[in-house]
Parts: sequence; C-alpha cells; structure tokens
Amino acid sequence: MILQASLILVLVFAVLLAVGIPIAISIAIASLSTVLLVLPLDIAVFTSAQKMVASLDSFSLIAVPFFILSGIIMNNGGIAAKLVDFSKLMTGRVPGSLAHTNIVGNGLFGSISSSAIAASTAIGGVMVPLQEKEGYDRKFAAAVNIASAPTGMVVPPSTAFIIFSLISGGTSIAALFMGGYVIGVLWALAIMIVSYVIAKKRKYPITAKQANVSAKKVILEAIPSLLLIFIIIGGILTGVFTAIEASAICVVYSFLLAFVFYRSMTLKQLPKVMAQAVEMTGVIMLLIAASSMMSFAMAFTGIPGALSNLVLSISDNPIIILLVMNLILLLIGTVMDVAPAILIFTPIFLPIAESIGIDPVHFGIFFILNLCVGTITPPVGTGLFVGSSVGKLKVEEVLKPLLPFYAAIFVLLLVVTYVPSISLFLPNLLGL
Repeated sequence: MILQASLILVLVFAVLLAVGIPIAISIAIASLSTVLLVLPLDIAVFTSAQKMVASLDSFSLIAVPFFILSGIIMNNGGIAAKLVDFSKLMTGRVPGSLAHTNIVGNGLFGSISSSAIAASTAIGGVMVPLQEKEGYDRKFAAAVNIASAPTGMVVPPSTAFIIFSLISGGTSIAALFMGGYVIGVLWALAIMIVSYVIAKKRKYPITAKQANVSAKKVILEAIPSLLLIFIIIGGILTGVFTAIEASAICVVYSFLLAFVFYRSMTLKQLPKVMAQAVEMTGVIMLLIAASSMMSFAMAFTGIPGALSNLVLSISDNPIIILLVMNLILLLIGTVMDVAPAILIFTPIFLPIAESIGIDPVHFGIFFILNLCVGTITPPVGTGLFVGSSVGKLKVEEVLKPLLPFYAAIFVLLLVVTYVPSISLFLPNLLGL
C-alpha cells in the first residue's frame, strides 16, 4: 500500500511537471490521485479541499504578502545602484575588489528583496559587464554572481524562514533569523576568499579610487536602505513588534524610502507594483495550499513514516543520517523551488532530525541552506540558469569556473550541518 502510494505520488507529479503543468497544480493532482487509493472520489475531493483551505487559515501567513510587497518596492526603487556604490566602498582596493563588490551587493540586496533571482539580476546585471570591462574574465564574473546570489535568501527578513516556522509547528522566527545572519555572512566570506585567491593568481586589476566620489555621500545614501534590516531585526529582538508586525512596518518603510526619500518611484507605478505583489502572493499561497494537500496524502497513506524508517535503517549513526539528508535535500533543491520544497519535505525530515537530537532551529537553517545551494547546482537549478543568462553565457560555460566556489560552499554546508553551535550561538546568546 505504502509503496503503491509512493509510486503514484512521485510518478504523477514527475509526469505533470515534465509536460509543463505548473508545480502547484501538479502537486494537487498527484496528491488527489494518491488519496483516491484509500478514499472514494467525493470524500477525497471534500477532505483535500478542506485541508487546503485550513492550511491558509494562519495568522503567521500575513507576513508573506507584506515582505513580498516590500521586496518588490525595493527592487523597483533603484536601491541596487546605491548598494553597489556602498559595496565598492567596503571592498576598497582589495585584489578582486569588483568581485567582492558583487558578493557584498548580492548579500545586501538579496536580504532586502528576499530573492536570489532579484539580487543576481539587479546586482549581477551591473557588476558582470563592469568586471569584464576592467579586465576580469566574464566566466569568472558570472560564476561569482551565481555563487553569491543565494546568500540573501538566508539573511533576514527571509520568507523561507517564515514558511519553515509555520510548517514546523512554530519554530522561533527570531532564532531562525539570527542563525541565518551568521550563515549568510559565512557564505559570503567563503565566496570572497575563493575570489581573492583566484584574483590574486590571475592578477586581476584593482579598481582605481574614483576621485570625484564622496565616501560620505555614498554612505549617507546607502544607510536608509541598510537601516531596514536593523529596524526589522532590532524591533523583533527588543519586543517592540513581532515578526508579523515587522512585515507591515517593512512595507511602510520601503514605501517611504522609494516614494519620499529617494523619489525613485512615482504613484503611477504603484498599481503595477501591487499587481506584482498580488501575483507572487497568489502563487505562494496556492503552493502552500497544494503542499498541505500533499502532506495530508502522504500522512494518510503512511509515506513519511516509511521514509523515516528507510533513512534510519541505513544507519543509526547521526553523522551518516545527516549526510543522507543533505544529499537528498541538495537533489531536491536542484529540481524544486525553495518554498514548495520546505512545505513538502519539512514534515518528512524534521521528525527524523528530532529523533537523533537535532535542534529545530539548527535543522531549519541547514535544511534551507541545502535548498538554497540546490538553486545554483546542476542540472536544473534556477539560480544557475538565471545567473548564466545575466552573464550572457551558456550554463556549461560557467560550470568549470563555478567548481572552486562549489567546493567552498559544500565545505560550509558540511560544517554548518555538523557543528550546531555555528547556527545556534547567536540565538542562544540573545536568549531566543
């Protein structure tokens, strides 16, 4: 029964995706097909619809559309150029300074927009041609942009952590945010070290200091954008507002920044921005509803328990179990977006992690880190394809330059997985 249900779920889902059916619809149809093994059609449809509606009846989900709207306003508000100038100032006259600027810019913009794709396009679209103009190899520049694009996805405010908190049964969002800060910084540093070594070896030119650029002006123009991160996290940590309330404050602040302070947007653009936010929110909400249906189908047919027993039967050694989980999650991340992967696989892997004594915050961080790495990993990582397109290169052309960056990222992934204190020391220090 469990084997039959698993085969139907996987095969129907895979076939629907292969023929181009949207992922949420594929999940729903595959789930309903599985439930029909044990329930008649009318009851299966009624129960599935009930589960889908109930999954959206959550106060925590209010944060998702607000953070999405804030990110879109920032993305359309010309913030990228100011963050690029600030990043140039930070990286100074270090070998590979333009590559470091790309990395820092991706981290800052990605954290504000909560999107690796937005960061790769907005920052990489500026930095890759600039690096080529200064004598950098275009393939190297594209590889730097691709490898650093997902850093912002683990730096708060991150919708991935909000979704994980909801699905995991209330894991502290503040603790996940603080742990994500540490991991995001380490990821950026790992890419910067590799970039420094390559730039030194290839003797890439150091960017000359621009005489007419005022450091004070650059900092003053960037500070308002950067303050968003500190206002949100500071408010949550001090108890001034919750993570859900922070999402609304994020929208108000972004609006004032783009429409009043920078004046980079006009009210005529607002309907388009709102439409984009509604569209993205609708996609995510449909994914959440469909994924809850899949979770119900799997639980009803006993699939999670069987998968858990299968993983635990491989070994009773936590090191081996974590390695197996990492490999599976990396594979999932290469073929599925982060949000649906969190929704579908958290109920499967979290109980396994808890059974071997893994803290939910630690699990959430390396779980999402795996999925983020998967977005830039072959064969079909979306970040890999978008980054290649931004660099105007074929995917196969950037794979070799990406190898040293992959090595650094995978080492980081293993260290984060097997050293819980890296993820937990800041949340524990702050009493979260």
